[in-house]
Amino acid sequence: MPCDIAAMSEDDRKARSREVAERLGENLRRARRRVGLSQEQVAIRASLHRTEIGLLERGGRVARIDTLIQLAGAMSVPPSELIDGIAWTPGDVQGGSFEFKATPQPSLPRRRPG
Repeated sequence: MPCDIAAMSEDDRKARSREVAERLGENLRRARRRVGLSQEQVAIRASLHRTEIGLLERGGRVARIDTLIQLAGAMSVPPSELIDGIAWTPGDVQGGSFEFKATPQPSLPRRRPG
């Protein structure tokens, strides 16, 4: 859903930033699980602290572009996979807006008993 950043209050801007952080976190968790790595393994491979991975996955922070590239490289996925479903729509005079597209939820592989 579009949202006009220029006409938003500070609280609304923070809420939209949280939405971006949450979507990024969902994408990071999905990619990490798909490639079969733990948070600690991703952290080591990306040269980040292990707690940073959890913070990002929970939507507690938005990754900088260099961190995004490190994470993608650590998991051997394209950086675009981590921002999938997050789009910016430019505005004319009033500014642009974020849009969030629905992301399909892939099923995780089932574990075989014992």
